[in-house]
Amino acid sequence: MRVFDTSSIIHGWDNYPLKQFPPLWDWLSDQIDAEEIVVPKVALIEVSHISPDCHKWLTANQLKVIDVSNDIANEAIRIKNLIGIVNDNYHPKGVDENDIIIIATARILDVELVTDEGRQAKPPDVTHKRKIPSVCDIKTVKVDCIDFVEYFKGSGEVFK
Repeated sequence: MRVFDTSSIIHGWDNYPLKQFPPLWDWLSDQIDAEEIVVPKVALIEVSHISPDCHKWLTANQLKVIDVSNDIANEAIRIKNLIGIVNDNYHPKGVDENDIIIIATARILDVELVTDEGRQAKPPDVTHKRKIPSVCDIKTVKVDCIDFVEYFKGSGEVFK
């Protein structure tokens, strides 16, 4: 199982259109059926605002949605404190509340996170300016991240 971030869902939808890449989307549908792909509720809500057609496809394919449990909420608070976010003062160049919930979901489920947020070659010294992959790399967070293309390349699947 892998947790998908909004950025990867939208990246896939925008760059590999269903009409031009039907075998990819058939495979993704199979991955959804097998619950190899899950999404935190906050990410699905973001998708609904950004791409209603993509949201419609995901819900029609019965994508498993992960609600925020007590464990996820507590982990999100721990990560938020770890990176120094105080009073919901998120930095515009760093993670936001939904990003932290998405990271916490992957960590609690102990699975890989698929995100297309840009990697920061040198993580900012100010930890609340970090993007998802950089927060995931923190020693006490440690969530493995890949992007959308790495996800389907890693499957070894051949799309014909």
